[in-house]
Amino acid sequence: MAVARKIAGFIANSSWIRKMFEEGERLRQQFGADQVYDFTLGNPDVEPPQQFHGEFLKLAQAPLPGMHRYMNNAGYLETRNAVARLLSSASDLPVKGDHVVMTCGAGGALNVVLKTILNPDDEVILLAPYFVEYRFYIDNHGGQPVVVWTDRDTFQLDVDAIGAAITEKTRAIIICSPNNPTGVIYPAETLARLGELVSAKEAQFGRQICVISDEPYARIVYDGKSVPNIFRYVKNSVIVTSHSKDLALPGERIGYLAANPRMNNVEQFMEGTVFSNRVLGFVNAPALMQRLVADLQHVSVDIALYQRKRDLLYDALTGLGFEMVKPDGAFYFFPKSPLADDVEFVKLAQKHRILLVPGAGFGAPGYFRIAYCVDQGMIERSLPAWRELAREVGLSA
Repeated sequence: MAVARKIAGFIANSSWIRKMFEEGERLRQQFGADQVYDFTLGNPDVEPPQQFHGEFLKLAQAPLPGMHRYMNNAGYLETRNAVARLLSSASDLPVKGDHVVMTCGAGGALNVVLKTILNPDDEVILLAPYFVEYRFYIDNHGGQPVVVWTDRDTFQLDVDAIGAAITEKTRAIIICSPNNPTGVIYPAETLARLGELVSAKEAQFGRQICVISDEPYARIVYDGKSVPNIFRYVKNSVIVTSHSKDLALPGERIGYLAANPRMNNVEQFMEGTVFSNRVLGFVNAPALMQRLVADLQHVSVDIALYQRKRDLLYDALTGLGFEMVKPDGAFYFFPKSPLADDVEFVKLAQKHRILLVPGAGFGAPGYFRIAYCVDQGMIERSLPAWRELAREVGLSA
């Protein structure tokens, strides 16, 4: 066998998102791209904001001496300071550049944090539904995932259930707000309760528990909502994020991790993350992108474009009888499957050339995910197909 047995098993059970994307390629070749309605991949369809292009042009026309050389493994201090200023303002805490490491996206940041804190068989709590790659990241560093469900009607955190799952082996809890795949935002009151719970459990078991807040969608929020800063509510907390969504730069793999300045032994933690960033092979985040995003920390894509798509598709699908929570952020819906078997429902949708991801791919059978970061024209063209699909599965419409 050319690969390890574990990897072979992971491949066999790996991302439904990619499987459905590949199915989309087959259907596009058969029916034409404009007759296939692909809602599988969270790949922004908008272009980066104009300010990004301005910074890019400025740097291209006046390159800095040595700008492509090696750097401190944590990243350029001026970029880390820019991130720190943003987080200080959001948290009212003295976040410094030394609390920040620039990383190869949020995935890189998560792996660096987990590498830094996990001992073999330490447990990491995941909140279903969750981004499926979390399980693989935890496995990368010898940890064990422990799945706790959120509220099945609202997808809000069930703090009591989290408390029941924490043991003497718990090392971390991963949250994502706005959430992928549900789009919900966890309110300040809930985060405060989570912080109180974690503090009590740390005292009970005599070990530090890290709440890792995965926040690539933190600036993509609707209806005047905002995402509370985790540093305000959980002492031992870390933010991991990227500019894949807010600046529409998924291919550039630029993100960061930032530690709460109140964290126990924060200097030791940061030393560990810089070391882990190096030995995992990331070494440092891309130099050019670090330069470009330094002055763009308060910039994002036009959120109104996503909100229009959300409202269009939400109104159409709920009008057809699909049940779902209206997302407050990100660019996903996570409706209940009209069929008991969400995989069968997704296969049926393919017959109408609608490509979706089953909830099983997010640890949540019985639901399915729609990514609406797609061309609005495609959404509009898809509506007759949605009507036919709703009729076939017996919805009221």
